[in-house]
Amino acid sequence: MRPLLYTVLILFFGLHNDLWLWHDARQLLGLPVGLTYHIAYCLAAALLMALLVRHAWPHHLEPEQDDPSQ
Repeated sequence: MRPLLYTVLILFFGLHNDLWLWHDARQLLGLPVGLTYHIAYCLAAALLMALLVRHAWPHHLEPEQDDPSQ
């Protein structure tokens, strides 16, 4: 799962700058298409970050807690 998430992370890095929508004046959902793209990108990036934390977080960095009251 980690290699797939890291590959998607690199893909997201490349997709961040939407140069193909820079001069596009169309509107989508009442917003400029570039803004709509970035809204969708932000939602997808938040989902990717949640998946990275869940599946790729280095667990050896977490302190062990023996006492649940702390």
